[in-house]
Amino acid sequence: MIERFGSGGAYEAIVGYSRTVRAGDLVLVSGCTATGEDGVVLGVGDAALQARETLDACERGLALAGARLCDVVRTRVYLTDVTQWELVGRVHAERFGDARPVTTMLAVAALLDPRLLVEIEVEAYLPQ
Repeated sequence: MIERFGSGGAYEAIVGYSRTVRAGDLVLVSGCTATGEDGVVLGVGDAALQARETLDACERGLALAGARLCDVVRTRVYLTDVTQWELVGRVHAERFGDARPVTTMLAVAALLDPRLLVEIEVEAYLPQ
């Protein structure tokens, strides 16, 4: 069984994606950024603050399908400035604590808005 959940974000309709998809025991959350509900980029110039806001958005995406951060088994972290990896990594570690998912950090040339420094996607395991 596949369930799709939208967050109401403007790009969902334009690009044609769901914020969250539950496929059986898996909950997949599309890449999240530090963009507020009003479309304003939060934490401009501050990778750690953007990581916190981004993980908050991931958490809201998980909640749409009944999952939590402790259910996450994989994260992918995209950074526009790889020198910020440690700051972002510390935020990641704080938020996940002992529920450490596997993770990949990638340096990318840019995100959709040049003020965005971090994008994170998560996958969770949530047995039905």
